[in-house]
Amino acid sequence: MSWLLQLYETYESNLHLVGKPEKKHNEREYTLLPIAHTTQNAHIEVNVTEEGEFHSAIVIDKDANTVIPCTEESASRAGSKIAPYPLHDKLSYVAGDFVAYGGQIKKESPYTYYIDRLHNWANSSYATDKVRSIYRYVSKGRLIEDLVREGVLHTDADNRLLEKWDKPDVSRPDIFSVMVGPPENLFVRFNVYSPGKHLTDVWKDPEMYDSFIRYYSEQLGDEDLCFVTGQVLPRTDRHVNKIRNAADKAKLISANDSSGFTFRGRFTSSEEAASISYEASQKAHNALKWLINRQGKIIDQRVFLIWGNDTLDVPDPSEDSFAISPSASTVSRERETLTHQGFAEEFSKALDGYRHNLASKSDINILILDSATTGRMAVLYYRNMEKELYLSRLTNWHSTCAWLHRYRRNDNGEFVQFYGAPATKDIAFAAYGPRAGDKVVKGLMERMLTCILDDKNQKIPQDIVTSAYYRASNPVSMERWEWEKTLSIACALINRKERLQVALDETNDHRDYLFGRLLAIADVLERRALGDENRATNAIRYMNSFSRHPARTWSTIQSSLQPYQARLGRFANDLNKIIDEVGSRIPVDQFNDKPLSGLYLLGFYSQRHELYQKKEHRNEAAEAANSN
Repeated sequence: MSWLLQLYETYESNLHLVGKPEKKHNEREYTLLPIAHTTQNAHIEVNVTEEGEFHSAIVIDKDANTVIPCTEESASRAGSKIAPYPLHDKLSYVAGDFVAYGGQIKKESPYTYYIDRLHNWANSSYATDKVRSIYRYVSKGRLIEDLVREGVLHTDADNRLLEKWDKPDVSRPDIFSVMVGPPENLFVRFNVYSPGKHLTDVWKDPEMYDSFIRYYSEQLGDEDLCFVTGQVLPRTDRHVNKIRNAADKAKLISANDSSGFTFRGRFTSSEEAASISYEASQKAHNALKWLINRQGKIIDQRVFLIWGNDTLDVPDPSEDSFAISPSASTVSRERETLTHQGFAEEFSKALDGYRHNLASKSDINILILDSATTGRMAVLYYRNMEKELYLSRLTNWHSTCAWLHRYRRNDNGEFVQFYGAPATKDIAFAAYGPRAGDKVVKGLMERMLTCILDDKNQKIPQDIVTSAYYRASNPVSMERWEWEKTLSIACALINRKERLQVALDETNDHRDYLFGRLLAIADVLERRALGDENRATNAIRYMNSFSRHPARTWSTIQSSLQPYQARLGRFANDLNKIIDEVGSRIPVDQFNDKPLSGLYLLGFYSQRHELYQKKEHRNEAAEAANSN
């Protein structure tokens, strides 16, 4: 129950935001829902007067997401079960003249149930003027008649509602752009119009929320001990769906095994397993839906969510170092290299803002959800951590799985170099290619979370490292930019174990590291000789073969360097000397065709980085001398 309790406490900490619309980056609205409320996409908006008369109606093509009151029965209705929403609902429920316009009902009229429940609310001591106005109108039973007269709905010659528009010579009415299925599925929301008054929309009115909550609270079931709050409150066994989106039918908690297996023989009733109050269930689920809309990541319907109880926004473990702290991770000319220790100190300072913003006892929650069927959802991963432990684990990850990357852009759209850990999604693409499916990506992201948060010394799964290694060793299979990105990410994964610096380690005599250095020198030498020719060097073309048969392939690469060495003349002398010096340090008995480990990629990257830096410094010095 710990994740439910954390969500419940999150709701309690944000009561001031209940019912207030917020917008995503795509301008879609979402809301921290009041209890006993849900959302629906409405198709028709009907305005009634304060006296309960029809005023106007429109087809809704935007801003259709509507907060509506709901009961336990209506929130979980399915199939042919009649369970009306208390105020807004489908046309077959709210239209008293549904049958008169060709509507089909199986046994009983949904309208009868709807109007009976609305009558009880409208005549209770909790009812507002808006509820009474809407009730007075819908009780007249002529909604479809008014909508047809208004030109919102359309009928055929037999006075039956049209399901599709079959008049190509006449422009299609708006209702057929939003209607999916038969007309009875159209969802209607009501509003109250009053000339000269500025009335809050019914579905955004806090007074309306409070009216239904107080009215419905008197109709809840028996009281029992709530396993979430520890209080004796009215319990429920019908829990919320629509967790990921408005069409989501999967539930996290359900208990409908009253026949057949009967709870697998462990209990005789669901209450024996767990008792959850209606209030705790509503608040926890509504907080979860709000958080997913606000900051959750959804990949192939799998939800990745992280939040703090008191301060919602916390650094995301799936993001790269640049996203979390651009200032700490960006490598400029003034700060060309960063050591692991130096970066860890810089990154930790960057997280100080989160340390100060979070309360002293604030917890961090990490939650992963997914559903195997349309009706059942599971918690795949959940961790609740103290903020200090969480931030220290995050700092450890970003400073140990760290390398120099060049594939990110700043706010001006310019490529920048940053030092640190890559994003888990980028790791997935580096290991399995940019066309990796969402199922592969979401599985890898879940596995990587344990490496980041569960144990600071936990190894990255070997299959992920190996896949990235093989792709980085095969540059001819991808475009240059993609290979460079894959190479730096593979180096970061490999360096989680090796703990080397990006700066060249000239004291490292490991065979694989030295072979990687040789390959880099050959690549840089040929690249300088090619000048403006935009083609792969022999070192790059033979890189895959080199990783598997280094001695034999090096012989081929070295012989292919001769014309480029001749073209460069004396300008190749420095690089030739480095080749001789590095090659001489590989013992004769180790100069063989044993396949190279990932360490060779680190040697390749560091040696190439060193040579490019030296060239940049020489160019800058030459420009300075010429200007003087």
